[in-house]
Amino acid sequence: MEATFGFLLFDQLEELDLVGPWEMIGLWCKEFSGPNNLITVSQTGGLITCSKGLKIASDFSFENSPSLDYLLIPGGMGTRTEVNNKKIIQFIQTQAEHCSVIASVCTGSFLLQAAGLLTNTKATTHWKSLERLKQFPEVKVVEKRFVKDGNIWTSAGISAGTDMALAIIEDLAGNETAGKVQLHAEYFPSSQLYADISNIKELPEYLKD
Repeated sequence: MEATFGFLLFDQLEELDLVGPWEMIGLWCKEFSGPNNLITVSQTGGLITCSKGLKIASDFSFENSPSLDYLLIPGGMGTRTEVNNKKIIQFIQTQAEHCSVIASVCTGSFLLQAAGLLTNTKATTHWKSLERLKQFPEVKVVEKRFVKDGNIWTSAGISAGTDMALAIIEDLAGNETAGKVQLHAEYFPSSQLYADISNIKELPEYLKD
């Protein structure tokens, strides 16, 4: 598939927000005829440092980035700073003009909101940030693991981005291809709960079931 799938990088992003979806999209690209170009982009290029210390080298800066067909935006503590970064918001807005899919993981949804992409749009985020997202009346907050509204995809926290990535693959390439990616990755999450979470009042219902 002649297309470019870009992943946005910034300091203090959450590692699994990025790497989980990258693994699924990367398998699709490499093994099952997905987009032929998979890249990372940050404001100035070069190294970024994630929230747990992982360092990742960006393929491109905003200035030399190719036009993207798909864009995924991770979350993490860095989003609290980047929502006020005019350059990153402008980059998202510019790419959104021609992207078939704009996706966010976890608190990456706040970057979409800052870019004006969640107006009258269903969206979700990490369960600890749902109330904060509800403070924006233009956003239709949905308490689900991931949500699709038009070409906008958002997911709940951290590991939910991997599930969203598989759903994006299914939407774009069909359930057979998504199933092949899932099997190749051996991604069949355990239902094991290591502690009782039912008494946490803030949890969305889907986490209590």
